[in-house]
Amino acid sequence: MIQKATAMSVRQNLGELLSSVQYRHDSVLITKAGKPVAALIDIELFQKVRNMREQFERLSTELAHVYHGVDKKTADLEIAEALKNAREKK
Repeated sequence: MIQKATAMSVRQNLGELLSSVQYRHDSVLITKAGKPVAALIDIELFQKVRNMREQFERLSTELAHVYHGVDKKTADLEIAEALKNAREKK
C-alpha cells in the first residue's frame, strides 16, 4: 500500500512509518507544499531499484561506446529495432 504523508507528519511519526515500511512493506510518498519530494520504501525494493539503475547506467555506457561515431538517426533506428525484437520475444 502507498501512503501519503507531509514532511511535517513524517517528522512527527517517523517511527510508526518506518515500522509500516519495514514490516508491512508499505511505501510512503512524502510531500512538501503538496508536491511529492521523496519516498520511504523497504530495503528490498530499494535494492531492486538500485540494481536496475546500475544496469541501466552500464547498458547506456555500452551503447555509447558501440555507437560512438555513428550518426544519431542510424543509431536510433537500430536501437528501436532491437527493442521491438526484444519485446516481441516476451
